[in-house]
Formats: sequence, C-alpha cells, structure tokens
Amino acid sequence: MPAIDSIRSKVSELPHKPGVYMMKDRLGTVIYVGKARDLRKRVSQYFQSSRRMGWDVKFRALVDAIHDFDVHIVRGEAEALLLESRLIKQYKPRYNISFRDDKRYLMLKVNLDDPIPRFALTRLKIDDGARYFGPFPSGSALKRTLDLARHKFNLRGCKPFTPAEHDYKHCLYGHLEVCSAPCVEKVTREQYRMQVENACDFLDGQCTEMLGELKTAMHKAAESRDYERAAKLRDQIDALRITTRKTTRYHRLPNQLPLAINPNRDLAELAEKLELPVPPARIEGFDISNISGTFMVASMVVFRNGRPANGEYRRYKMKSVQSQDDFACMSEAVARRYTRLRKEKRPMPNLILIDGGKGQLNCAVTELSKLQLDYIPVIGLAKEFEEIHRAGKEPLRLGLEDNALKLLQRVRDESHRFANTFNAELRLRKISESLLDDFPGMGSRRKAALLKYFGSLQRLREATVHQIAETPGFGPKTAESLRVFLDARAG
Repeated sequence: MPAIDSIRSKVSELPHKPGVYMMKDRLGTVIYVGKARDLRKRVSQYFQSSRRMGWDVKFRALVDAIHDFDVHIVRGEAEALLLESRLIKQYKPRYNISFRDDKRYLMLKVNLDDPIPRFALTRLKIDDGARYFGPFPSGSALKRTLDLARHKFNLRGCKPFTPAEHDYKHCLYGHLEVCSAPCVEKVTREQYRMQVENACDFLDGQCTEMLGELKTAMHKAAESRDYERAAKLRDQIDALRITTRKTTRYHRLPNQLPLAINPNRDLAELAEKLELPVPPARIEGFDISNISGTFMVASMVVFRNGRPANGEYRRYKMKSVQSQDDFACMSEAVARRYTRLRKEKRPMPNLILIDGGKGQLNCAVTELSKLQLDYIPVIGLAKEFEEIHRAGKEPLRLGLEDNALKLLQRVRDESHRFANTFNAELRLRKISESLLDDFPGMGSRRKAALLKYFGSLQRLREATVHQIAETPGFGPKTAESLRVFLDARAG
C-alpha cells in the first residue's frame, strides 16, 4: 500500500483536536467522511498495519483506496457531527452508504397547517412545509424541554394525526389536564393553534420569563429543604438553556470547508499553462505496462470535464511488438486508438497525455502525423521531475501544488493504474492456467470449461466437490481428485 506509506508523515502532523476528515482516492474524489474527537488518533488508526487483520472486507477496500485526506478542525464534537452531516450530503461519498440515526441529532417538527398540530421528534429534515427546530446536540435535554413546553402551553402528546372523541376517552393527557383537549373542543382549534405558536416562540429562545420562574421555584424548594424538587427544577433549567442555545455559530463552517477537486478551475489553469485556446474538455491518457517483455499491454483513459469517464476506457494487447520496446508499444496503442476514431468519425480529444518523456511523446506525435491528426495537442509527463514535455518546446515545470499539474497527475496515475491492472489480470490468468495444467488428465477443453463455469481460479479453489462435478466434462471421481489437488497446492 504505497499510498498509505506516503501519507503517514502527514498523519503525524495532525493535532490532537476534534474535527472532520475526508478520505480521497487517487482521483481526488471524496470516498469517506468521518468525525473524530482526536483527529490524530482517529486518522492514524486507518494506517496501522497491525489492525488490518481485524478489518472487514468493506473497511479494507476503503483503506486500500485512500490516496490522500483533508481535515477540518472544529471547536467540539457537536460541531464536528454537524459538519460531518453536511459534508456527507454535499459529496455523497461511496463508503458512507447510510447516514445512521446515531449520527444525526434530534430535531423538533411541527406542521402548523395540520388540523391539530403536534410536536414530534425527528432526525430527518425534509421539505414538507413543516417547521423544524434544531438540530439539538443533547437529546435528553430536548426531551425534558419538550415535556416542559407541553405542560406550560397545554399541548397534546398523543399520536393520532387528528384525534377525535374516542381517542380522548383513553387519553391520560386530557384527564390530567396537561392537554387543553382540542379534540373534544374544550378549546377551539384556533385557540390551540395560538398555544402551539407560543410554544414555537418559546423554543426559538423566548424563554427568559420561564427561566426566571424556574429559578425562583428552585430557590424556594432549596430553602424549604425540598432538595429532590430543587434538583428536578435545576435539571429543567439546564435542559432549557441547552435546548434554546443558539446554534448559528455552526453556520460559519461553509466558508472554510476543505475541498475535493475543482475541475473547472483545474482545466482553466491547465489551458493557461499549456497556452491552449480553450480548456480541454476531453483528455485522453496513455500508458504502457510490461514485465521483461511479457504481457505487453497499453491503457487509454478518458477524462471528460476534468473527471474520469470510466465507460470510455480502453486497453490493448500488443500485436506487432515482439520484444520489450515501450516506444513501439506506445506507437501501436496511439495508432490503433485514433485510426479507429477516425474510421468511426467519432470526436477527437482536446488533449492527449502520454506517460513518459520525449521518446514516448515523439512516438505519439509521429503516429498522429501519419493520420493527419497533428492538430491535436500532445504532451508527455515524465515521473522523475514531473516535467511536461511538448513537441518542439522546452520542458515545462510547474509547482508541485499547482492545480494544473495535479490534474495531469490524476490522468497519468489513472492510466498507469489501468495498465497495471490489465497486466496483472493477464499474469494471474496465466498462472491459473499453468496450475491447472499440472493436474493429470487436464486438457485444454476441461480447463476452459472450469474457467468458464467458475470465472476464476479463486472461485474454483472455494468450490465444493459437488459444485466441481456440475462442470461439463467432470464426474464425481474427477471432481474429488481435483479438490484434493487444489487443497494440496493451496499450502
């Protein structure tokens, strides 16, 4: 995991403070958002190899995909949770599949257009015309405050949407006179609506009078040595203060949020640095992968408007190159790609990026000239010094933090990954085939049938004798023998 090793030094510089962290993949896309009481301790846990064996499959996949991260320091856990919620909604990270209830603060909801409005607790705010209060960091304080408001303003706590007389017969709130009972018209619905609106003002923070009354009652209870009641009143005061405390300070956060990539900005800067007439809306990147002249492959990736277009990726097995020659491989890949585009009259890219220096670049330029496509801008990005090579011009060096360079690196790294993945796939396929070749009586037809039926050697290794026997050309005895053979080779 080279990416993990490269960012461990960044982790060591994190402060021991609460905040939110954003994990990003190699393309700069946010894949996970989390909160932490202690940023350094929490983020460092992702990169501790000693804990890797205890991770589930999903978590290992997340860690393997992490290429970089951003953090945002906040003043407390409550603020961290609110920011985490906002960032998850903004970026919709792949690994934040569900935003569970325990990660949302409680809110109060009341719809004044209901026949007999009632306050209800909720964790989800939707556009339904209702009035929402919160979110509130303390759920217990909110519930105590809601109970206090119901008693003060004689509000109903029953669940029916529109309670009627038969509901009142079994209603404890009405019989204890905690509720003013609009369901049986002890008050008119207009009067009850006024009670609800007064409660809304109360929850908005207009509770100075109530706080004064509670404090007076608490002191009287303490003086009369009714300490149990005094403690209860004290808790009510604390709950009321917590619930009605303004949370507007959290609204300062959007101005300082950590960002993922900004494609429009990056493309504009790239066009400026490369002296292109317009930002390159379509970039195609090439890379070559081979091991000692074997499994020679090329990759072509597409970035549209600064983001990868995975469905347009292409990969090539070399046909004309017989020995290890990256230059010849690059020539073949470029020629095959744009010969086909030209034949099919499909749109050409606005910029071509070659992974390599002058040699690979010149090969690509030559092939494009043969196809009369030399009007397409072509550049090479060399890894050693991150120099941008252009035909007939001096190499261009941009700052390592330059947004234009980071965009090119994302394209280059993606083409490199795609080529290496294809190369590894071919090697694994060959290894799988050679392993089956060692099994007595395994011919090409049987081997092809196994690989077609199970899809991969790994699935075949996990198969039972009965499952192997279901493969065309295999009986119970052969399946059992193959099972024993695979178990022996597993060690």
